[in-house]
Amino acid sequence: MSEEIKEEALVNESGLNFIEQEIQQDLAAGKNGGRLNTRFPPEPNGYLHIGHAKAFIMDFGAAEKFGGTCNLRFDDTNPAKEDNEYVEAIKRDIHWLGYDWEDRLYYASDYFPQLFDLAVRMIKEGKAYVDEQTSEQIAEQKGTPTRPGTDSPFRNRPVEENLDLFMRMNKGEFPDGAMVLRAKIDMASDNMHFRDPIMYRIIHAPHWRTGDTWKVYPMYDFAHGQSDYFEGVTHSICTLEFVPHRPLYEYFVKELADESYCPRQIEFNRLNLTYTVMSKRKLLQLVKEGLVAGWDDPRMPTICGLRRRGYTPSAIKDFVSRIGYTRYEALNHIELLEHSVREDLNKTATRVSAVKNPVKLIITNYPEGETEEVFMDNNPENPAEGQHAMPFSRELWIEREDFMENPPKKFFRLSPDKEVRLKGAYIIKCTGVKKNDAGEIEEIYAEYDPDTLSGRPGADRKVKGTLHWVSVPTAVRAEVRDYDRLFAVENPSAEEGDFRDLLNPDSLKVLDNVMIEPWLAERAKAGDHFQFQRLGYYTVDPDSTPDHLVFNKTIGLKDTWAKIQKK
Repeated sequence: MSEEIKEEALVNESGLNFIEQEIQQDLAAGKNGGRLNTRFPPEPNGYLHIGHAKAFIMDFGAAEKFGGTCNLRFDDTNPAKEDNEYVEAIKRDIHWLGYDWEDRLYYASDYFPQLFDLAVRMIKEGKAYVDEQTSEQIAEQKGTPTRPGTDSPFRNRPVEENLDLFMRMNKGEFPDGAMVLRAKIDMASDNMHFRDPIMYRIIHAPHWRTGDTWKVYPMYDFAHGQSDYFEGVTHSICTLEFVPHRPLYEYFVKELADESYCPRQIEFNRLNLTYTVMSKRKLLQLVKEGLVAGWDDPRMPTICGLRRRGYTPSAIKDFVSRIGYTRYEALNHIELLEHSVREDLNKTATRVSAVKNPVKLIITNYPEGETEEVFMDNNPENPAEGQHAMPFSRELWIEREDFMENPPKKFFRLSPDKEVRLKGAYIIKCTGVKKNDAGEIEEIYAEYDPDTLSGRPGADRKVKGTLHWVSVPTAVRAEVRDYDRLFAVENPSAEEGDFRDLLNPDSLKVLDNVMIEPWLAERAKAGDHFQFQRLGYYTVDPDSTPDHLVFNKTIGLKDTWAKIQKK
């Protein structure tokens, strides 16, 4: 049995994934006084995406499950790339998914004084030195995984000189890149991260929280573990790319920790998704170059983009639960995420009528000028939600694709001399069409059977096709934004060349002549979810106004995940 199968079997037996099992074992052993304190430490240099959601669902979820606490700490160690806009967006996204850090909001910048003091102490103890090499020289001098590094010419600089230079670095006496502070560890280590890693670099940019107080800023590997220690974190849960960083995390933490309390790092697999990129750098590039309409573009994998598209917190949590947490990287099918969204909206979304590509249907034997009400189920999955009235008249809008003059076999929609049922209303039979000079159909004619309405003698008469419709006199025009996958290839990150060349040119289609029923027009509010009968699930966009409703396509009705499972 492979290690991955063994791990999955353990999850199935205990109901706990491997991270939760290790937390449970630490608590049972009384480590750190039996405390559990996790943390979610995002960098405020972009918006969160669904991969980050997988991370903080574990961070906050494990704390909830075992009666612990979870901190939110912003890793704000690079003022050149950070912005308070990102901080506020991250907080909104975490709250939207149902988690709260209560009074445990921290910043790495809270610990700048302690981190600086620790760096000074390490210089005095001969464990750190100032290096004046360029970044290219340092990279070359570090060697390769198969070739040991060579000592920096500044590695044995006297302590007093290192201390003086470091203080002057922080006073702003040297330009960016002129010097760095490095830990003196082992240039021959098998772990490249141990080859005298950089602890501090010079950045002449005001920090959004500390202003011009600092001219040197700590690197992630130095700041992260120490920040965990300063705020009492017991379990630092992160993704697999930090496995080789763990020895360095432990090395720096042990400069502060003792046997009574020491944070522990545990790694899990990242969330990789088909037809998507998760690189924050690439997502920022898409935004800055105008290739998407912003961080909250509904095609983006950002949490705010998914929210705007109509994905729900419960669906995202369900998806994360289904893919699970392991120590093995995997590429997850976007169809499974869509399946979770579809399952959730099927339970909650109100059913309504909308016609995206309208053509007029005239029922020639229906009284002119007359209107009646028929009743539609709000949600067949939950009869308690009741029904709503919908006006029916002589002239209706139907989908142009629902009619064919010369249909193939098994075409169960409308065609000459064929009967279909209008959803919630009558059975009709096509009697003819009207075309314009170009040969395009302008109007379809039909006759209705008045006995086939619900409650009448012919209501149970069966026909194979059912069409959705909207009454012409009361229909309201709306805009629909039909979204598809942002990339045209399954794994854009694995493809060679410019990732922007892989964008799907049909990822957005805007339809501005969609006809919706009046009941929907009167009630639609930003963020509301609806199922357009026979078309899919749609969500009201924040751009909507009472005079101009805009709907985003959240997901179609067709479930492709079932087909993938059968392969």
